[in-house]
Amino acid sequence: MAAAVALERAGFQVELFEAHNRLGGRAGSFLPADRDQWMDRGQHILLGCCRNLLDFYRRLGVEDRIRFYDEIVFAEPGGRRSILRAVSESAPARAAAFLGLRFLRLQDKLGIVRALAAVRRDYRRAELLDSMTMADWLRQRRQAPRAIQRFWRPLVVSALNEEPDRVSALHGVQVLGLAFLASRDSARLGVPAVPLVELYAEHHWRRFPKVSFHTGMRVKHVQIEGERVDGIEAGGVMHRADVYILAVPAEAARALVPQLELAPLESSPITGIYLAFDRPVLDLPQSALLDRTIQWAFSKEEGRAAQIVVSASRVLLPLAREEIVRRAVGELAEFFPAVAGARLERSYVTKEVHATFTPRPGLASRRPPAATRFRNLFLAGDWTRTGWPATMEGAVRSGYLAAEAATAALGNPRKFLIPDPSL
Repeated sequence: MAAAVALERAGFQVELFEAHNRLGGRAGSFLPADRDQWMDRGQHILLGCCRNLLDFYRRLGVEDRIRFYDEIVFAEPGGRRSILRAVSESAPARAAAFLGLRFLRLQDKLGIVRALAAVRRDYRRAELLDSMTMADWLRQRRQAPRAIQRFWRPLVVSALNEEPDRVSALHGVQVLGLAFLASRDSARLGVPAVPLVELYAEHHWRRFPKVSFHTGMRVKHVQIEGERVDGIEAGGVMHRADVYILAVPAEAARALVPQLELAPLESSPITGIYLAFDRPVLDLPQSALLDRTIQWAFSKEEGRAAQIVVSASRVLLPLAREEIVRRAVGELAEFFPAVAGARLERSYVTKEVHATFTPRPGLASRRPPAATRFRNLFLAGDWTRTGWPATMEGAVRSGYLAAEAATAALGNPRKFLIPDPSL
């Protein structure tokens, strides 16, 4: 979608083929069999530092459908809460914000402040950071086990969908640096106020008259002739264009064009759990949940429902839906006592087994760029060389980069990517 928006604004006619009946993919919505209300495939969030994603939403005219919060509430079992507020760029203000976190000891909080100062120094040392894990970096910065478990790990797992000992420090330091050090707005937490399917609804695309959609039409074959793509087969018909952007998961790209010889990627799962009760149970719009399997809770239906997120959720994959729901309800009651007296009316569990790729150390330079060995074929997807981990921001960046490569190949180079701010 990002590539289509960029290319249309550059004057090109764009045809978008989507295998599903609606747009969004993993960052999309579904309609439960027992409801007439759209639900997202898990809760998707963004930060104020997601410049390209916000630019894409502005182009679609849906930026007002994102609700931003200037604070994150950390909740402990038993109900105690701490608030981390987005603050100005000044070091004293940042230090004061962290010192107010009650779930950490004073020495843990001072260590976090020192580590954030190191983020600014290390941020541009990409090669060094990509040679170690985030856990290695935290140990080098002498972070206490409690600070790692209760502060760094929840943030890294939420941002990268992976454990600190499995991800490159490059992306861990990058995301934390952009969120906490770039500007006050960078740390704002954005939550879509409507189902994602409504963000991409057909009427938003009327401002892009040169984009046409073929939904429910999977591309079956990519026809290669020499050093070029000659066409794609979809719906039993061969479709031809000047350039082609393959915006699919890595496995699908490998199957469609095996000549690309793409390196295999590890994947990490996300589990979404939706619990609807007979009365309001949540008194917070969003909160990070400490020391339990469930990690985040977002209020829905005026507090009567909770959208729960479990990132890097390998422990839940073998469990039956009923067991996951039982565990989630029990843990949620430890943070929100009203759950214990409420009746569960509906529940939904979504397991995205291959939700994101794992950004292992050394992977950054091996992710493929937008351009391929074929002169008119380009790649997009959060798994390509976007400079970001697998996020909605990374997906939009990939679309803009593919559009830049396509316009260059057509002799009219354009720039669409908005660079990350400097620290």
